[in-house]
Order: sequence, then structure tokens, then C-alpha cells
Amino acid sequence: MNTTTTGTPPGDLKAGNISFLLLISCVATIGGFLFGFDSGVINGTIDGLRAAFNSSDAGSGFQVASMLLGCAVGAALAGTLSDKFGRRSMMIVAAVFFTVSAWGSGVSSDSLQFIIYRLLGGLAVGAASVMAPAYIAEVAPANLRGKMATIQQVAIIFGLFIAFLSNYLIAQSAGSSTQEWLMGFEAWRWMYWMELIPAIVFLLALLAIPESPRFLVAQEKTQAAHNVFEKISGTAQATIQVAEVEASLASDHKPKLSDLFNNGRLRPIVWVGIGLAVFQQFVGINIIFYYGAVLWQAAGFTESDALLINVLSGGLSIGAVMAALLLVDRIGRKPLLLIGSIGMAVSLAVVAFTFSTGELTDAGGINLTSSMGLIALIAANVYVVFFNASWGPVMWVMLGEMFPNQIRGSGLAVAGFFQWVANFVISMSFPIMIGTASIGLVGAYGFYTLSAFISVAFVWYFVKETKGKKLEDMVG
Repeated sequence: MNTTTTGTPPGDLKAGNISFLLLISCVATIGGFLFGFDSGVINGTIDGLRAAFNSSDAGSGFQVASMLLGCAVGAALAGTLSDKFGRRSMMIVAAVFFTVSAWGSGVSSDSLQFIIYRLLGGLAVGAASVMAPAYIAEVAPANLRGKMATIQQVAIIFGLFIAFLSNYLIAQSAGSSTQEWLMGFEAWRWMYWMELIPAIVFLLALLAIPESPRFLVAQEKTQAAHNVFEKISGTAQATIQVAEVEASLASDHKPKLSDLFNNGRLRPIVWVGIGLAVFQQFVGINIIFYYGAVLWQAAGFTESDALLINVLSGGLSIGAVMAALLLVDRIGRKPLLLIGSIGMAVSLAVVAFTFSTGELTDAGGINLTSSMGLIALIAANVYVVFFNASWGPVMWVMLGEMFPNQIRGSGLAVAGFFQWVANFVISMSFPIMIGTASIGLVGAYGFYTLSAFISVAFVWYFVKETKGKKLEDMVG
């Protein structure tokens, strides 16, 4: 009988099984929502941070990027720790860190306190970014795995959208992000405290879902794994699934970090994972997500208009990810990546060109004509759509499924580490570049354009399709 990843023929999944699969996957992706919210919330608070902490351009850049250092560490540690303690257990730790970070970021009285709390949030984001895709990949059947893993990106983008919307509504109510709002606290502090709600929900919901069945088999908790598989695909298929995972594990030793190397060299599949992770950041998507308000103010828009543009970008992102959800298991991962790379390269080139037509201001911004400002706005949002219909969700789908069982946790950790380091480099450099007359917005977007063009060749030559393959059949 032809089986899927979890040993379940597509037609054998009953409505009840799918409901349970959706439930546990959606709980895991609350971590993705927090990933998005925590990443996007700072977008509307930069003016408030500058006013509260008297920050320079470099200081503001580090306040934004400091979280990403935590993300890199969290992603690097999460894989190894999850192989020892479990995927669910690490997500619970992440939920606690999300809660502490949301509270602390809002109460910070100086830049150092703020950075420490953002680092804690970064640890949570990094762990969640690795663990949610791994958990979903290990419970979902192959014919649904792409869709289920894409839900993670839907959650990330929805989290960004809610953060943008929340920031906009709070700033509108208070007058600006620097003005007092409720209980005498500035509006920007409340923007962080809004995250407490989903963080606490995530923590409580995680207590109600099971551990990854593949982890349970690896820990020789066969009956517990059988019970989880049974809820997903029925008794008969659960027995097959447990046997498949046991056979896969029996052919090798327990996972360890050295498995990433072959004859002293990093395995090719790990290099591909690192490449996917780095290119996803070098195209500059998080400049719009982290610095959207700063970017559009530098291009001549008001703070209120810039925050509203963020909401628009977030809404378009949700629609684009939903398109990816429908296409990822139909046309495959590699075609979506190629389409996305080409679309991003062209639209980024248009953005860079429009910025090149503007006049530099004393503050480092650009005065654009109304027509060029409109073209820049449209092109930037076209770029956002291409990213979120391709590289945004597909990279996480690929990382969750492309590695062999033996190195999935550690492979995800290494790729996740490089993803967050690349994110840090791009995010830290942006305010410095736009403050440097010889580089500015044109130079920054020129680099992102070049990276998008190079990513086309990378995907074409090095990325292999994983659509429909069983996790037990992944090699590299």
C-alpha cells in the first residue's frame, strides 16, 4: 500500500482526524503568530524609543536588531534541546519567554533594560521559528504537510498584521506613539503589552496538545506515540506509522550535532538550508516589517500615513500567504521559490529606481514626486506579495521537511541560526545605510535587488523538490 509521511493514504483521513490535526497544528502556529507580532510591534515604536532613550541611528538599529541576536541563539539551541526534551516542551519555554519579554519591553526605563527584554523575546522567536515547523512536519501526512506547514507563515503574517493594526489604532487614539495613552503610560509601551494576550493563550494551549510522536518514538515511548498517531489517522495506520519511524531510527544512532558533517565537511543539504535561510533575509523583507514607518517617512509620508501603509502591507501579505497555502502542495516548493525570486527582483528594482529619482533631505530621507511616491508604494507592496506567496512560507516548509530524520532538529537549528544572523545584519545595517549619504535608500534597495536576482540561480541549481516525499525518505 502506498503510504504518506505518517503512513496514511490521503483518502483514509477522516474529518475527525483532520480536525485534531488542524487543532494541534494551529496551537503550534500561535508561536508563529507571536513570532510575527514580536517582529512587527517595534515598527511603530521606534519614535517612542528614540524619545524615551535618546537613541542615535545606530542605537535605534541595535534596539531593533538586538532581538535578532536572541533569535539566532534561540534557533541554534532549540534543535538540540528539542531532540533531548521534546518539541512541545521547547515551545512551552518559548511561551514563557514571550510573556516576560512583552511585559518587560513595555516597562523598560532605559535602553539596556529594553535590549535585555528584547533578547529574551528573541530567544522565544528563534525557538518558535524552528520548533513549530518541525512539530507540524512530524505530525502531518505528506499530502497535507505543505498546507499545514504554510499555516505557520499565515500565522506569522497575521501576527505582523495585528501588530501593525494595533500600533496604528493605539497611535491614532493617543495622537502619536510618543504621547501618553492609558493610565499615564506612553502609547509605545502599550504596543508591547498587547502581546501579553496571545503569549498567555499560547502557553495555556500548549498544555493541551501532545508531544511530537516521532520524538516520543525516539524516546522509546512507543505507546504514547501510537496514541498520538491513532488520533490523527486511526488504529491500523498508527501501528504502521510507529513501525516506520522505529525502522528509520533503528537504522542509525540517536541524533547528534556531528551528524551534520560527512568526512569532516558540512553535508550539502545543510548548505542548501543555510542558503535558503540567508537569501530569505538578504532580499530585505524585514526592512518593511521592522522599519516600515521609518522607510515611508523617509520617503516623504507622515507617521500616520506610514503606519497605515504598514496595515495595508500586512493585509496584502495575508492574502499572498493564503495563495501559497493553495499552491504549495499543487505546483510544488521549487516553482514557487523561482516565481517569487523573479517577482521580487523586478519589483525591488523598481523601488530602487524610484528612490534614485528623489532629492535627498538633510535628515537622510528622500523627497519623491507624488507620482514616484505612488510607484514606490505600489512596487513595494507587489514585492511584499511575491515574498509572502513564495519565500516567506516555502522556506519554512522546506526547512521543516528537507532534512533526513537523523539531522532534522540540528539541521533546522543551524539554518535557523543563519537566518537570524542574516536578519540581524540586514536590520542593523538599514538605519546606518539610510543615514549615509553615499548609500541611502537607493544603495540599500540596490543590494536587496541583487540578492533577489542571485536567489533565482541558487534555487535553480541547488534546491531539490520535496513535494509529496515521506520524511523517512529524505536524504542529503
